[in-house]
Amino acid sequence: MSMSMTPEKSVVIHPLWLRITHWLNALAMLIMVTSGWRIYNASPLFNFRFMNELTLGGWLGGALQWHFAGMWLFGINGLLYLLVNLCSGRFKRKFWPLSPRQFFADMWAALRGKLQHADLRHYNMVQRGMYLFVIVASIMMVVSGLVMWKSVQFPLLRTLLGGYETARYIHFFAMTALVGFVAIHLIMVALVPRTLLAMLRGR
Repeated sequence: MSMSMTPEKSVVIHPLWLRITHWLNALAMLIMVTSGWRIYNASPLFNFRFMNELTLGGWLGGALQWHFAGMWLFGINGLLYLLVNLCSGRFKRKFWPLSPRQFFADMWAALRGKLQHADLRHYNMVQRGMYLFVIVASIMMVVSGLVMWKSVQFPLLRTLLGGYETARYIHFFAMTALVGFVAIHLIMVALVPRTLLAMLRGR
């Protein structure tokens, strides 16, 4: 008697490379955000500062060292994530097509607590839109960060972003968008714990 049926729990939801890049990205973002808050405190853009207890680095010089270390991890890991997604065709399978009408329908369902997560292998329109938004925000954070780090060496980027000071604001708002996404992401994980298990063990 042939046993051809595969148990549902054996289906891979997230491949190993995706799980590794996901957790490396989480580490890089934690380092960059907390050290970035300490750097911000040294020259704030707005009339507030972040609590020192929430920052990394101890002082400006230490925060800059942590920020640069996180920058390389975030940049290289992010580039690897994009390349594998594009070359494997996963980007098109997971994030395309996008339907504005379905996006708002799914968003309305999510706000009422009725958005289904039966099959974690498939992203709903809200997930697709949010993940694409995060990719764009991450790219803007990297580009604006390059202008702030090496303004003289990247004159074209500096001009395209409207100058050094404008790049600082873009960097800040891109960071804010990513932190906001992480907050929503953690809430969704709390509501659907299976997503955390899938990202830890792949199934």
